[in-house]
Amino acid sequence: MSDQIKHECGIALVRLLKPLQYYCDKYGTAFWGLNKLVLLMQKQYNRGQDGVGLATVKLDMPPGTRYVSRKRALPPDPVKNLFDDIQRRIAGFPPERLQDPKWIKENMPYAGEVLLGHLRYGTFGGQSLEYCHPFHRQNNWITRNLLLAGNFNMTNVDELFGHLIELGQHPKEMADTVTVLEKIGHFLDMEVEMLFRFFKAEGLSNAEITPKIAEHLDVRRILERSARKFDGGYVMAGIIGHGDAFVMRDPNGIRPAYWYRDDEVVVAASERPAIMTCFHVNYRHIQELKPAHALIVKRNGDITEEQFVPYAERRSCSFERIYFSRGNDREIYQERIRLGEKLAERVAEAVRYDFGNTVYSFIPNTAEAAYYGLVRGTDAIVQRIKRDKTVELCRDGQSPSPEQLEKVYALHARYEKLIHKDVKLRTFIAEDASRDELVSQVYDVTYGIVQDHVDTLVLMDDSIVRGTTLQQSILRSVARLKPKKVIVVSSAPQIRYPDCYGIDMSKMKDFSAFQALVALLDKTGRTPLMQEVYERCKAAADLPKEEQKNEVKVLYDHFSPEEIARKMAELIRPKDFEPELEFIFQTIEGLHEAIPNHKGDWYFSGDYPTPGGNAVVNRAFVYFMEGINKRGY
Repeated sequence: MSDQIKHECGIALVRLLKPLQYYCDKYGTAFWGLNKLVLLMQKQYNRGQDGVGLATVKLDMPPGTRYVSRKRALPPDPVKNLFDDIQRRIAGFPPERLQDPKWIKENMPYAGEVLLGHLRYGTFGGQSLEYCHPFHRQNNWITRNLLLAGNFNMTNVDELFGHLIELGQHPKEMADTVTVLEKIGHFLDMEVEMLFRFFKAEGLSNAEITPKIAEHLDVRRILERSARKFDGGYVMAGIIGHGDAFVMRDPNGIRPAYWYRDDEVVVAASERPAIMTCFHVNYRHIQELKPAHALIVKRNGDITEEQFVPYAERRSCSFERIYFSRGNDREIYQERIRLGEKLAERVAEAVRYDFGNTVYSFIPNTAEAAYYGLVRGTDAIVQRIKRDKTVELCRDGQSPSPEQLEKVYALHARYEKLIHKDVKLRTFIAEDASRDELVSQVYDVTYGIVQDHVDTLVLMDDSIVRGTTLQQSILRSVARLKPKKVIVVSSAPQIRYPDCYGIDMSKMKDFSAFQALVALLDKTGRTPLMQEVYERCKAAADLPKEEQKNEVKVLYDHFSPEEIARKMAELIRPKDFEPELEFIFQTIEGLHEAIPNHKGDWYFSGDYPTPGGNAVVNRAFVYFMEGINKRGY
């Protein structure tokens, strides 16, 4: 992606199913689980560098001993900082102690059987440890301690916050993470209280009741009661103090989660390749956590996947597949290939099938797989043209000459790596012109391949959000190659609407497609339509979110995607850019054909999977019209 945007936190849960002595005997260390958690977090580092955290829980510890450990870290390099600090603490003990799992568990932190890690990309809050997961809701009752980490955004934080107030709570902050933690914590308290009263009536003493509560705690019921009013995309992982653990996924499957188990371990993570690499398992052995389900691991090691909320239409985030998730997942790689293939014919039409004077390339680095798809699709077109020309030469029994056949077979498309992302330069010079010049040098180019003022340059990108990097760096760089024309091809459709489920794309004014819409409305004398939509959005704010619809969609109905694309090219085009400039975008139909099982497309289509999404887009438009520079959720 040429524009860098924040998005998608990552989670990792490791639950050891054997005593620590087992791992020490087999793998040479009682910290095998911690090492695996380190790897899981490192392999998902693409999902968050704004802060990291981990927590561990030791099972069956006697009262008066520490059973929960938690540590969090901030940039730079938070994963390394976090584990370097833990390693320093471990290295401070005599070597013989590090081979004694019993002593380790009794005396050392982070030597638990249940481990939870988190990588944060902040769409809310600042750069502070206070905003780093896991969050800890402490209590002197072991069964009321709760650790929670997640990849989520809630669209209805105000509603959830109000519900906590109705329950008699006094939350310290109106943030979705705190609100969700307290919501689950409230129903955990209720479950514990109910079980306490039940066993008290059976005549058990208070000390006898605690292990009974731990045994009979119904995690599914707690999650079901907690999530009734959740409106958002979420995957949350939690540990209860006595050792029960869970991972829960939203009913639309918006956010991703995968899990694996064998006789040694249960593990869950945001991305499948992380599990494959860390545990050396085939992708077929890794399960996707079903939407509306929770993976529940009880303290005794029982493992279930249970439905905790009603099913909804599956609308898994397609941006995960286009850009966010690591491309070494087999299915994601194939989907990105198909996205590129589906654009090949439109690109060939745009260059008038003049492959001899067209150079295909891509914008590093995440567009590379889609580029390979574009190459495959273009090669298929070239082969089709060769076949048709050969058939034409042989028509009516004619025998083509070797020269004629050689000319046909010589046809090929030109594929080159023309753009290289250079070491990021420090743009510390305050004067604007000098700083802009340095920014334009972030990308370097391969000289001598493009024919001056003759060749068309096709550049594959995976998506275009704001267009600022295209304008300030990439297009200025490729202009030095002196192409006749530049065609920027996006493997994703036009990004027109805000996201509210985890991606930091929330302000209407930032989207180049929306900027193009506003410009076209002005050019065609339709600007008053924006005031009409604004008034409908304002009126909708008084309605329950379930009764709201996306009022902004009607504005896009006045223009075709091609008209929007032409205006985007006009707006993004640098002032001193000499070549012609054209944008080609994936269609929504092509997106769904390429990624059939992940049809979450609200940022492209405006069709939100939850009622809160419509409320957010309407609010975002109101903020745009009123000049308020903040997100709509």
